[in-house]
Amino acid sequence: MMIELTRLALPVIQAPMAGGITTPQLVAAVANHGGVGSFGFAYSSPEKIQADLAAAQALTRGFINANFFIFNPVRLPNDSVQASALAALRCLDLDDAQVFTIPTAPFYPHLIDQLEPVWKARPAMLSFHFGLPPHGIIAQAHALGISVGVTATSLSEALAIQVAGANFIIAQGIEAGGHRGQFDWQAKDEELSTRELTTLLIKKCRIPIVAAGGIMNGSDIQALLTRGATAAQLGTAFLCCEESGTAPSYQHYLLTQQDRPTVMTKAFSGRYARGLENSFTRFMQDQTTLPFPIQNTLTGPLRQWATASNDAEFQSLWAGTAYAHIRSMSTGDLMQQLRSEIEAAKRA
Repeated sequence: MMIELTRLALPVIQAPMAGGITTPQLVAAVANHGGVGSFGFAYSSPEKIQADLAAAQALTRGFINANFFIFNPVRLPNDSVQASALAALRCLDLDDAQVFTIPTAPFYPHLIDQLEPVWKARPAMLSFHFGLPPHGIIAQAHALGISVGVTATSLSEALAIQVAGANFIIAQGIEAGGHRGQFDWQAKDEELSTRELTTLLIKKCRIPIVAAGGIMNGSDIQALLTRGATAAQLGTAFLCCEESGTAPSYQHYLLTQQDRPTVMTKAFSGRYARGLENSFTRFMQDQTTLPFPIQNTLTGPLRQWATASNDAEFQSLWAGTAYAHIRSMSTGDLMQQLRSEIEAAKRA
């Protein structure tokens, strides 16, 4: 039987975050405390997906979400653009160990291959970012009892998601950390806030709306539930949980560098994402980048070096606008805190 979001013990979905942040331990802990724990499988191999789902399912009988990017066909730009993008990184001259090379095809994993372990593991939910999955995938998920959600940043995207047969829409406000979920990143972004978008979609759509973006505590959650959201999706709030895979230097900046603004940048991946401003995002403001996700592969050695060196100035520090309210604690304690704050907000 497919999951009914209205029956969650706690109306919280932990946002899928790629890059090792959403460990099986984090996902399971959220599920064990009444929410939905999510994996960000954007770039993961089928073997990694199978292993992570099995590890989490061994730790919980709760609800698990597997999330994937919808990659658009992409090709390398001309040699001049490639050379310019390479030159920008090489002039950083941070470490002799860094070797930047132009990636070769295939530039992203094949979704059909990635989904094979999902069909076997049958998590409660399957969600998509950057657009609708290919025809037949939503129906296949439904046949296996898996609910499907898709991110929307506008009403037109939300209506397309509804027509496609998804079970719910994730309304991603402009405050959200990480990659902006626009179907077409080159189109004009309406930049609606989480509250504006959630309110609009509740009025215009027939399926449940999950609010996402800038939500850090139970009071934020309850305010959106009162507006008619079925649940809230939180990502940044979980970055400093004990079970997360967030690098120590990344956590340190979130907890101690709270005067930093967040910025929308395509410096790391070639597609706009929100994170803490640092030396790399400032340097790259006027530099050439390759298309998404080729730029993500190109900057991989830089991010790996920065993480190993505990240098957060050159890491992708994805975070929402309200990150200053982040808390460092166990996932279980955070879930309990959110529950208490929701109840307090109801009484207020």
